[in-house]
Amino acid sequence: MEKLKQRWGIENNWSVIAIFIVFAINGSFAAWVAKPVTIFLGLSQETLSPWLFWPLRILLIFPIYQLTLPVVGWLFGQFKFFWAFEKKFLGRLGLGFLFKNRN
Repeated sequence: MEKLKQRWGIENNWSVIAIFIVFAINGSFAAWVAKPVTIFLGLSQETLSPWLFWPLRILLIFPIYQLTLPVVGWLFGQFKFFWAFEKKFLGRLGLGFLFKNRN
């Protein structure tokens, strides 16, 4: 726990536990939200090959997960951590320009 607290720049064990809980809840939440979105888009296992359906669904879950992570983090009092996490993660994907200061 101490190594994680140092690495993440947090001060107490509750924050580490809350962060783990947020990651777990948000993963399930993103998968749950993706189901009605796939239905809305007309994507179903009955009409598509599993080789096409599942990659499309995973590609759909990814942005939902990224959008909801700071929100779920905020509910657990960890918005600051997850906002920084998002900026760093999206920067590594080449989307860091979304967070550049425009002076």
